[in-house]
Amino acid sequence: MQRMTYQELVAKLKELKKKGYIRTHRSGDTGIGKTLEDLLEIEENNVPGPNARLLELKSARKGSPSMLTLFTKSPLPSRKAISQLVEKFGYPSLKDRRKILHATLRATSYTFIKGREALAVRTNDRIEIVDVKGETLGYWDIETLKKSFERKLPALLYVKASSRGKRVTEEFWFDEAWHLKGFSFENFKRLVRDGTICVDLRIGQYPDGRPHDHGTGFRINPDKLELCFETRESIM
Repeated sequence: MQRMTYQELVAKLKELKKKGYIRTHRSGDTGIGKTLEDLLEIEENNVPGPNARLLELKSARKGSPSMLTLFTKSPLPSRKAISQLVEKFGYPSLKDRRKILHATLRATSYTFIKGREALAVRTNDRIEIVDVKGETLGYWDIETLKKSFERKLPALLYVKASSRGKRVTEEFWFDEAWHLKGFSFENFKRLVRDGTICVDLRIGQYPDGRPHDHGTGFRINPDKLELCFETRESIM
């Protein structure tokens, strides 16, 4: 990686903003990251931060309908939660008829499973999966959320771009950047409560019937990622 200071990096980003739209250096979803790395002349996604600490560089298209996985973590209590969820609400897979449960849950309404209202998430001193009777079927406590979030999303330099065009003709205007750090449970809880953050259940079964979590996790639109953090410094 080219050696530069944090101040030099910020200056580069501000100069980049002045250039307006720039043609992608690679077609497809990864084009934005590749283009930004090339323009900043770096070879890895770690960049200098304040106090000489490295930041992870991430980028996102503004207004993208795709969702970003913040982190994956099975609900507690371990094994029991995914077992009762797939037993109560699972349905036969088309591939091998073993039970699966793939569903997106929000706090704003119940998700329909097998044609009926079934599951939602609820926030209080923890994030809970609940059924229509209000019974808690699984949960994540504050410490679990904090550890999972900070492991997957340490301090970030988060650059957002307006985009236009498609595939090889796509262009980016890198016009917004944030220095982000620290997990805020209150922010996280609020974003779950208003439906900005959702829970994706991805549960199945092994051939012997034991439950298997394929990647249950929390997801958000990339354009809202900065709202999850405790400290948010706008760079430009």
